[in-house]
Amino acid sequence: MLITSLDNERVKNYMKLKERKYRKQTKTYIVEGEHLVLEAYKAGLIIEVILARDEVVPIDTEKVYVTDEILNKITTMENAPSIMALCKMQEERPLGKKMLLLDGIQDPGNLGTIIRSAVAFNMDTIVLGKNTVDLYNPKTIRAAQGMHFYISIVEKDLKEVIQKLKDEDIPVYGTDVNMGEDVQILKEKDKESYALIMGNEGNGIAPDIKDMCDSLLYIPMNEKVDSLNVAIATSILLYELNR
Repeated sequence: MLITSLDNERVKNYMKLKERKYRKQTKTYIVEGEHLVLEAYKAGLIIEVILARDEVVPIDTEKVYVTDEILNKITTMENAPSIMALCKMQEERPLGKKMLLLDGIQDPGNLGTIIRSAVAFNMDTIVLGKNTVDLYNPKTIRAAQGMHFYISIVEKDLKEVIQKLKDEDIPVYGTDVNMGEDVQILKEKDKESYALIMGNEGNGIAPDIKDMCDSLLYIPMNEKVDSLNVAIATSILLYELNR
């Protein structure tokens, strides 16, 4: 199938997916570039591949060919890739034993980097608080580099999740650069099953969420440095918890 008109209904629907509201309504989103398309294919989440005319891709699924003009309208990047895909969102899975709870992360690049680190250091689940940036924001998807396909990511009320964890005697760790304990003091049993909460880039964890934590952790570092970028801090903490 070759589409040449910007007025085509399929093309209009692709363009609407730049908006979070429409992504949530349809439970679909677009990934851009060959790497992300191939990762989506391996995850079994592609509905159809969107290709530049005469482009070839080793994927056995429905293919829609479009003009360069249409690719430029669909893309969220400065230069449109020749390969994109319409994908369905992953179905929600049960919470795992090792959970990362995100309270108010606003930068999509930070969220994408955090997702990559969570997969790298063997987390089971990421829980996005309701005030956290959209998982399917195109910048988040690009920063995650396809790693969001390999971990359960859910959006839930953090207070409800934390209370459930407390009822199950699963420790909940927060972070505090002034009042926290060195993350390296945790013992093996403290790392078997847990939840780690990371907070907003500017304000940290909300006070009412922090009050629900069992322990507060910090990363020892040079006193000249007040704080780290939240994605970097998360990566270091997850590395220590994974050791």
